[in-house]
Amino acid sequence: MDDVTDLIGKKVAFLATTGYEDSELTSPWNAVQLAGGTPVMVSPASDRIEGKNGHLQTVDLAAADADANDFDALVLPGGVVNADHLRMDADAVAFAKDFFVQHKPVGAICHAAWTLIEAEVVEGRTLTSYPSLKTDLRNAGATWVDEEVVVDEGLVSSRTPDDLPAFNAKLVEEIAEGKHSGQTA
Repeated sequence: MDDVTDLIGKKVAFLATTGYEDSELTSPWNAVQLAGGTPVMVSPASDRIEGKNGHLQTVDLAAADADANDFDALVLPGGVVNADHLRMDADAVAFAKDFFVQHKPVGAICHAAWTLIEAEVVEGRTLTSYPSLKTDLRNAGATWVDEEVVVDEGLVSSRTPDDLPAFNAKLVEEIAEGKHSGQTA
């Protein structure tokens, strides 16, 4: 593995709750592991969470106890129910926002951009999402584009599970690069 995709020693938070899109959690999780990183499941829920198609994921850390200082990057899987619940959880929103304050890479796919809108970190940024969030993102000051994967200063975004190969590749690359000065809250 070359230096660009080497995540050995990197700890990556995955923030989700019940109702996540299964593949949008499991595929990036596996990509982080394959690149040598350590994924950690953070959630407002305790014990374990369930994807919309039945995948069960053990929760490693409560969102209320999570600190962005302890991680190198954040991944936000999609899923309508997941994203809607996360954006209503103050601890989850604050945790996500702290990655931008610290200039750390963040990956968001599908409906996950709702959490970023709530965290007020999309203004002036270019990203993509599930198409139904286009107006929400534009109203929050973002430039929305319909592309497989978009990278904007450490913020990696994609639209749907079909985009996961491109999303995972760029996510691992951005995490390997580390902090980005343009990644701000």
